Amino acid sequence: MKHLFKKSALALVTSVFVAGCANQNDASVSTSIVASMPDTTVSASVKVADPAVKPLTALGAPPIPADNKQSDAKVALGKLLFFDPRLGGDASISCSSCHDPESGWGWGDALSRGYPGTVHWRNSQTVINAAYYPDMFWAGSKTSLESQAPSAAKGAVAGNGEADIMTARLALIPEYVKAFNVVFGDEWPQIKNAWRAIAAFERTLVQRDAPIDNYLNGDQSALTDQQIKGKALFEGKAGCIQCHNGAMASDFKYHNVGVPPAERWNEDGLAQITYRYEMYAKGSNEKLYRESKADPGAYFRGKNKWDMGKFRTPSLRYTAYTAPYMHNGAFYTLDEVIEFYNQGGVTEDGQTTAYPKTKSPLIKPLGLTDEEKEDLLAFLESFSGDEIQMDKPRLPKYQALFSKAELKELKK
Repeated sequence: MKHLFKKSALALVTSVFVAGCANQNDASVSTSIVASMPDTTVSASVKVADPAVKPLTALGAPPIPADNKQSDAKVALGKLLFFDPRLGGDASISCSSCHDPESGWGWGDALSRGYPGTVHWRNSQTVINAAYYPDMFWAGSKTSLESQAPSAAKGAVAGNGEADIMTARLALIPEYVKAFNVVFGDEWPQIKNAWRAIAAFERTLVQRDAPIDNYLNGDQSALTDQQIKGKALFEGKAGCIQCHNGAMASDFKYHNVGVPPAERWNEDGLAQITYRYEMYAKGSNEKLYRESKADPGAYFRGKNKWDMGKFRTPSLRYTAYTAPYMHNGAFYTLDEVIEFYNQGGVTEDGQTTAYPKTKSPLIKPLGLTDEEKEDLLAFLESFSGDEIQMDKPRLPKYQALFSKAELKELKK
C-alpha cells in the first residue's frame, strides 16, 4: 500500500485523460470485439446516454474459453508455472519476474526488465483483470492469454526460452509430470499445456469489488460526494468516458494521445539497441528502422501509416498499484500527468508524440480547474480496491530420470 495515493492518482488520471482526448474515429487495429463497436465521432463533452459510448458497468465474471475450462488443479498448476523461471531461457526469468505481485503485478520501472544482458522496450502491464482484454500487449499482437504466455516466455528480450528445452525441464520434475497427467492427461508434460495452465491461473487474478463496482451494483454509499462530482466530470466535461467506458473502463481501441518517446532511449545504449532490434524483428522498412525515434505501436499489426504511435486504451482498473504509466512509462508523478493532458498532450518541456499526423484531434487543453482535478482524481481512485497480494509458492525440484547405475546399463 506504500505510495498508494501517488500511484493511484497518477495511474488513474493517466488512463482517464487518454479517454478524454481520444477520437472514436481514430483508425485502429481491428478485433472481433472492436469490429462490432460503433465508430461515431463524439464531442469533447460526452454524456453516458450517447449511443457511441458504453456506460460504466460493474465487472462481471471473466470469460472462460470453451477449449480451456477452469479447474482447481489446473489453476494450482498454472500458479506454480507462473512463478517458475524454468519456463524461460537460462532459468532466471519467470512470468512473475515482469509481473511481480509487489509491483502491482507489473514492473515498477518505466521499461520492463529484460532477459539477462538486455532491457525491454515497453512498460510491463499488470495481469490483474487481463482476462477481460480481447487483445494482449500494448499493440494487440495476441488475442488470448493462452497465446500471450508463450509469446512472452519465448520473446528474445523477455523470457528467451526454447520450447524443447522448457519441455525437457518439465519432464525432469516429478511433481509436474504427475500434475500434467492429472490435469491434461499428458504422459509427459507438453509445453502447450503449460501455457493453458498459466492462462487459467491468470483468469483468477481479477478484482470485481472496487468501490466503483459496489456503487454501480447499488451501494450509493460506496462513493463519496467528491467522487460523485468526479464521476460527473468523467462522463461530461473531462470526456474520459469516450474511451474509458464499459465494465473494464476501456474501449479496447488504439489511439495516439501524444505520449513522447521514451527518455531512456536517449541515454541508455542497450535500450536503444533493443528498440532497433524490435523494429527489425517486426518487419520495419529501412527508412523507419534508421530514422524513427519512437515506438510505432499498432503500426506493426497491419503496417498502416495511420496506426503510427497508437496504443490500446488501458483499463483504469487496479491502476492504483501499477506506476509508472503509459506504454513507455513516461510519467511517474501526478503533476506530470495532469499538466501533460491539461496542456493538450504536451509535456512541460514541450515534448509530444513523434507521430503528430496520427495524434488524436481531440487532444487539446482540458481547461479543468484545480478543484475539478481533485474531484476527478477522487473518482478515479474508486476503480482500485484492496491490493492483491500473494506469496510466491514453493517450486518443485528436479529429479533425474535415470540413476547412475541405470545410465551405466544403458551404455553397455
